[in-house]
Amino acid sequence: MANSYTQIHIQIVFVVKYRKFMIQNDWKNELYKYMTTIIQKYGHKMLAINGIPDHIHILIGMRPTQSISELMKELKQSSSKWINENKFTAKRFQWQEGYAAFSYSKKQIKYVINYILNQENHHYKKTFKEEHVELLHEFEVDYDVRYLFHDPLE
Repeated sequence: MANSYTQIHIQIVFVVKYRKFMIQNDWKNELYKYMTTIIQKYGHKMLAINGIPDHIHILIGMRPTQSISELMKELKQSSSKWINENKFTAKRFQWQEGYAAFSYSKKQIKYVINYILNQENHHYKKTFKEEHVELLHEFEVDYDVRYLFHDPLE
């Protein structure tokens, strides 16, 4: 019988629509548990999850049975529905379209976990925009600034 062996570590970053500060401390851990359940349902391994009120970082050990885009579609749809059904926010909760995903070697995992778990301290020094652009440059990802950040129409 043939076997497949993989070691795929992906950090995924995604944002609340218009980067609004909507993820509150009193329910964020429940959100993280809910997201962990979804990720595990598809056979992936949650290594770290954390964020601040306007965005989330997730590090997973990814199985090659699903694409990142399929996982993100399910994760964002299910979690926004869950947040709205539980009425955690006064206004309708939505994730911004898109996400960023970066791959890491096993040697980098401890550093990335520490980085994710210390998001609150990290953002005393850098804004999300600064952090996001820095990651894109570090990983040499081509991007169009017109599509990076959606500002509210309000």
